[in-house]
Amino acid sequence: MTRPVVPSFGASPAVADSLQAASAPATPVSIEELASLSHEFRTPLNGVLGLARLLESTPLTGEQRSYVDALRESGEHLLGLVNQLLDFARLGASTVEIQTGDVSLENLLRGVCELTAPRATEKGLEIGWWIAPGLGRIRGDEGRLRQILLNYVANAIKFTGEGGVLVSAVAAGPGRIRLSVGDTGPGVAEAERERIFEPFVQTDPRVDGVNLGGAGLGLAIVRSLATAMEGRAGVDPAPGGGAEFWLELPAARAGGSPGRTLSQRRIAVVSANPVVAEAAIRQIASRGGEGVAAASLANLPAHAEFVLVDHALRPAGPPDDRPAIILLSPEDRGLIDDYRARGFAGYLIKPLRPASLAQRVAAAARGRSRTGRLDDRIAPAAAPGLRVLLVEDHAINALLATAMLNREGCVVDPAAGGPEALAAVAVGTYDLILMDMRMPGMTGPETAQQMRSQGVKTPIVALTANTFEDDRQVCLASGMDDFLVKPLTADALRRILSQVARGWNEPAGRRR
Repeated sequence: MTRPVVPSFGASPAVADSLQAASAPATPVSIEELASLSHEFRTPLNGVLGLARLLESTPLTGEQRSYVDALRESGEHLLGLVNQLLDFARLGASTVEIQTGDVSLENLLRGVCELTAPRATEKGLEIGWWIAPGLGRIRGDEGRLRQILLNYVANAIKFTGEGGVLVSAVAAGPGRIRLSVGDTGPGVAEAERERIFEPFVQTDPRVDGVNLGGAGLGLAIVRSLATAMEGRAGVDPAPGGGAEFWLELPAARAGGSPGRTLSQRRIAVVSANPVVAEAAIRQIASRGGEGVAAASLANLPAHAEFVLVDHALRPAGPPDDRPAIILLSPEDRGLIDDYRARGFAGYLIKPLRPASLAQRVAAAARGRSRTGRLDDRIAPAAAPGLRVLLVEDHAINALLATAMLNREGCVVDPAAGGPEALAAVAVGTYDLILMDMRMPGMTGPETAQQMRSQGVKTPIVALTANTFEDDRQVCLASGMDDFLVKPLTADALRRILSQVARGWNEPAGRRR
């Protein structure tokens, strides 16, 4: 389905005149030109950000670390501006393709929160999510929904100084769904709530006296996408303060609601952070249980059978003889054995996953503390010995990707282009192929198509500086299996490597 989207420019006269001139019929901008421009902007920026991340992992003095932090934060800010400008230009240069399919709300919200959790953690914030009972899969465009939620969450993290961000999904009437991103930030004045969805419009871009800047395009992009999906986007005050940005749209149910795996379980949640507490309580309710919040270990409800304790409280041990589960961030993985030795029945990784929560509670009820595999977010080296073919024509990006892969225990063979990659798979055996999308001569999708036509079954994952949903569709259509956006992050790469290590979709013996 294709719907035309024509952005309305609420910018200053000078900006509006410049944009009008840029989009005049005499100088039309094609989608291909925008993609090329996007690649040229983002590639050097990704190199700068990647090198900054590598520097951060080396021994540095306090002064050097402050310089590297400033370099990375400035680069991320610039990359965000480039992304928004090019996304907005792309919406104005074409129609929006809506790709309707089955969407797992749990996978959607979990993916968005886990992707943005490292940035929230850097700011000392928590992020969590929940889905109303009875909701499972819907019909919709997963890529566009993810784009909107990522935009909302990035804004929430940016403007929130303490507390956190809570993402939710609820029914909004027959055949309608409402996705919300609430925060504990300063909120949005009533007079600004409609205006901030116009292009180049911002409220006061300062938090705690610090000017955060920005182009004022993210919410304009959200509204354009919402309109294309016959939905609405807006912002309301969040319960308890802050802002709640929402998207409401028609979405038929497609089944798949989770079972009541916590039925009749009564669970206390002990955390000083309201986001951690509410996310846990809502997830418990979604699986049929009863969750009760407690701000401290001294005020536990007597009727609770189990206790979830936030590591942020630094508990010396379980509060009493009830089974207790410690809530950790991924970077606290080294504390798991210590907490077990103190008497905790298990651990859960934040942001919480309801399926893991139910499994840990069930294990604690049986008196077993070591059941179940480790959460994939706290695993050690993701893929020791994994053979990876890295197809990347940009030397700096190849260096960065190789360094990250080596840290995960991978054995890396480099290829500088499509023909070299085809020669490599003709004589070698690989567990994974990482493929740059835009290479001179033979592009990534063209190379992937050629490999598939030759019977290569190895998982192929695209590497691209572009964030457009159209690029993801091109990758999948060419026979690629997944999509990673540069600059690569350790969490995103580890997710792919863990999936390969578990077998992906093909038995290892069938891969070339």
